[in-house]
Amino acid sequence: MKSLYRFLFLVCLSYCTVSCFAADSSAVSYAHKGILDLRSYNFKEKNIVPQGEWGFYWHQLLTPDSLPSAKPLYTVFPALWNNTKINGKQLPAQGYATYALTILLPAKRDPLALKIEDFYSSYRLFVNGVLFAENGNPSTNAETTVPAFEQITRKLPVETDTLKLVLQVANFTHSKGGFNRKIYLGDNAKLSADREKELASNFLLAGCIFICGLFFFGLYLFGQQDKVILYFSLFSVLYSYRVIGSPPYLLNSVFPSIPYWFTMHADYISLYLCVCFFVLYIRYLYPEDTHKKLTRIMTAISLLFLFTVICTPISFFTTLLAPFLVIILLYMVYIFYVFIIAAKNKRKGSVYSLIGIAISLSVFTVLDLNYFGIIPSPDAWILSGYLLFFILQSLILTFRFADNLKVARQKAEDASLAKSQFLSTMSHEIRTPLNAVIGLTHLMLKNEPRKDQEDELKIMLFSANNLLSIVNDILDFNKIEAGKIHFECIETNVHDIIKNIAGGFKTYADEKGINLIVEPDKSLDVTVLADPTRTSQVLTNLVHNAIKFTSKGSVTISCKVEERNNSVISILFSVKDTGIGIPPEKQRIIFDQFTQADSSTSRSFGGTGLGLSICKSILEKQGCRMQLQSEENKGTEFFFVQSFPVCKKIEAVIKPVTVDNNKPFLGIHILLVEDSEFNIIVATRFLQAWGAEIDVAQNGQEAIDKFDEEKHKLILMDLHMPVMDGRDATIQLRKQGAKVPIIALTASIYADENKKVIACGANDIVVKPFEPESFRNKLMQYLKTAS
Repeated sequence: MKSLYRFLFLVCLSYCTVSCFAADSSAVSYAHKGILDLRSYNFKEKNIVPQGEWGFYWHQLLTPDSLPSAKPLYTVFPALWNNTKINGKQLPAQGYATYALTILLPAKRDPLALKIEDFYSSYRLFVNGVLFAENGNPSTNAETTVPAFEQITRKLPVETDTLKLVLQVANFTHSKGGFNRKIYLGDNAKLSADREKELASNFLLAGCIFICGLFFFGLYLFGQQDKVILYFSLFSVLYSYRVIGSPPYLLNSVFPSIPYWFTMHADYISLYLCVCFFVLYIRYLYPEDTHKKLTRIMTAISLLFLFTVICTPISFFTTLLAPFLVIILLYMVYIFYVFIIAAKNKRKGSVYSLIGIAISLSVFTVLDLNYFGIIPSPDAWILSGYLLFFILQSLILTFRFADNLKVARQKAEDASLAKSQFLSTMSHEIRTPLNAVIGLTHLMLKNEPRKDQEDELKIMLFSANNLLSIVNDILDFNKIEAGKIHFECIETNVHDIIKNIAGGFKTYADEKGINLIVEPDKSLDVTVLADPTRTSQVLTNLVHNAIKFTSKGSVTISCKVEERNNSVISILFSVKDTGIGIPPEKQRIIFDQFTQADSSTSRSFGGTGLGLSICKSILEKQGCRMQLQSEENKGTEFFFVQSFPVCKKIEAVIKPVTVDNNKPFLGIHILLVEDSEFNIIVATRFLQAWGAEIDVAQNGQEAIDKFDEEKHKLILMDLHMPVMDGRDATIQLRKQGAKVPIIALTASIYADENKKVIACGANDIVVKPFEPESFRNKLMQYLKTAS
């Protein structure tokens, strides 16, 4: 840290030193008794600043014609009237006067020019009896005097070797009267080039700072509303104006019609607001290291000075600039101290802040020295100091914004994880009782109930399945939103998918009295690499909707080969119905989330309005587009084309030998690990009905204790249990050498969760609630493998 302080001290010292010595490349030549002899001077080397004794005529505005009849006094030029004494008397700031100087030039020289800087009074300059330049309108009273700001560089006459300058000056507005800026005499080409360079560099710097301010203001508006970024953006925008709108008032040189009163008020208001915003910027940048009460006082002082600009005349509030510049230096010292503390505490970006404020402190020191007339204005070094300061502050804010983004991202990821965990837990908590309801309903239907009981049980089963469908839709929608939906690429027989979907909905269609038609394409004679689960999900949703919204007629499922070659095949999937149809104005919104064609639809037919949105998202993630054709009261057709890699020719299907025995698990011992009494009852009833003998463990530890390799041929393992959950129990059983199939029972449909279960050593997963037949077939598959 000490080495950093030494480095900062050297930066400040070297900057101030170089600024002072490199401030002005012009030579100073002193006049004597109103005459300046430059006949031996080479203007190609340096410009001349004509200083020394100029003829002075107080309270007289003389023209070149009337000048010879007046008796001159001699005074130092340039100088403020406030700092000038004539015959022992101090001159006032307000008044009028004439200056005169005769310059003797070399006989042979290149064209020369005069550069007259801006100053706070109005003036009129005559050269060799001809009006050469004027700024505003100097006069003998406040009513007719018009002040103005404009820096002028103008070519001098070439046909003479003598310049007779007559300068009329008047001030009735500002607290500083007289001519306090330099006049430069030099080579026309060089002065003009310097002028253009000054304009270009200052406007470029102002533009860069302004764009920087707008950029950070945009980050504030569209980001996290960080006050640090807001105050720095406001400071940058205002300071960009000060670069061209404060001395040397380059903005007025480009737009000379800008009123004097506006320039003066904008100059002072922007200064006080800049200081105010910068103090607030520091306060919120390092709140732990700043003294809040002190920063409030600093802000209040700046606002008090701002109030004087608004409420008092120019002649008064301009007198307050000198004390405020001293206050700024004190502010900068305090801010420098704050950044040292921040660097000690290792705040983010504090080293850049410290270097930036060191440079800024150096810049303001040089500016104050120039304002009080101690050194000339080092324009190039001031511009470079500004540029370095704003670059370093921008780096700090960029780091801060990036850090805030990281924090926001982490919070979003934590929130997403919490949501996923919540939905996973809710999925388990909802599916567990649903498993009991659906399972017991299936068991009761197998016990030959009365006709009225059978109807009621079917209604209950339909309602439970409908609730399960809604839960699945919400969970699928959450997975798609979170970007956690994954697609498999396995060998798939499209005909089997269509046949299974039609078989699953046949009973539903028969109950509604409509025909369910399958139209396969015989030319589709190959298997493909696809995700059969997602393809089935899309088609199942479309078929379910088609049957739901069709009261008479038919629903047709078809697949047709659109294009094919040896490696890729494109298949057109279509689901067509003769139902209620969709009005043209509603067809564009039915794929939106939680949207149906009519608000009455959800009351009449049920549903969440998520199904089509999920189907659309699944297809889009696979590079497909869902399309529809519909006519109200005539029917609807949903269709999409999907391309798949070709796998192999479809072989003749050997139908599996079906087991007619109602008790295929007779004599087989199964260990059921489940903590829910309802699920134990449901699973036990089914398994015992199929002939199995059941041992029950109500947590993972109990399962480890009860497991017998010789006795148990299969383990059904619930995942969420007290004492020890199913994952840990599965890991322990595999470590102990258990080889029997372990099938996990879970209410989660998240692929990431299920992959973790398989990684623990489970052979397969059954999602609750389960269909009895598919559950039995899966158990038969693993029991045959084990045997």
